[in-house]
Amino acid sequence: MTILVTGATGTIGRNVVEQLVKCGANVRALVRNPEKANLPAGVAVALGDLLDVDSLRAAFSGVSTLFLLNAVVPDEFTQALTALNLAREAGIERLVYLSVIHSDLYVNVPHFAGKFGVERMIEQMDFKATILRPAYFMNNELMIKDAVTEYGVYPMPIGSKGLAMIDARDIGEIAAIELIRRETSPTPLPRERINLVGPDTLTGAEAAAIWSDVLGRTITYGGDDAAGFEKNLRQFMPGWMAFDMRVMSERFLTEGMIPEAGDVERLTDILGRALRSYRDFVAEITTSA
Repeated sequence: MTILVTGATGTIGRNVVEQLVKCGANVRALVRNPEKANLPAGVAVALGDLLDVDSLRAAFSGVSTLFLLNAVVPDEFTQALTALNLAREAGIERLVYLSVIHSDLYVNVPHFAGKFGVERMIEQMDFKATILRPAYFMNNELMIKDAVTEYGVYPMPIGSKGLAMIDARDIGEIAAIELIRRETSPTPLPRERINLVGPDTLTGAEAAAIWSDVLGRTITYGGDDAAGFEKNLRQFMPGWMAFDMRVMSERFLTEGMIPEAGDVERLTDILGRALRSYRDFVAEITTSA
């Protein structure tokens, strides 16, 4: 019995692999470059790509449970549907899919709409799946750490509704728990969705205040300029992706990423501990600042 992890060398996938290994699971990782994968000992590496049908067929052989993670790329939806069709062909029924919170609400955000489409296909194809819907990753703050510490401005336009940011390590651990729960069940478990959120729902001003407290100096919230955010992002990512992020930030401003009642308690029960806090994360990444 083997669990296959796609996206195994990324931020989330690597955490999933490490947690599965800790639990003694039989893990296979789908990677594009095995020489650079640097995965834990005992992990079987399958060379492949989510658009390479032959490599996926080989990777899926003998797999009982699949962790499906698709990067934000222009053909994300095609990648996911290819993987789902080939998984069904291989007889894989048990699945954990990494979607995004409010995928059915942020309908004009390209990568949200794509993930919601994948959720619908999982239902239509009758996979026995856990659909994980994470909120904003705390780990994204690594990209803005230098801007915050050097210029005294928190630049993410996240608005005043609030985001329930979650640590990628908590996502990875919850995903691993769900994979093992499905893998070890005598019969395939019913399909369900789980919102993945952090313990605090923070506004832009509140996030800046936490940085101020941790750093011991004033950090100002940069404001709700989604257009300026897109312009800055275009300096280091493709225009289509920068626009996608802009549209997402506009939904942050109008809706936020708000947990549903009971989400935090449910995740605490799954983990058997408290969720990692934003304050602790900021303290961790700024210890050398």
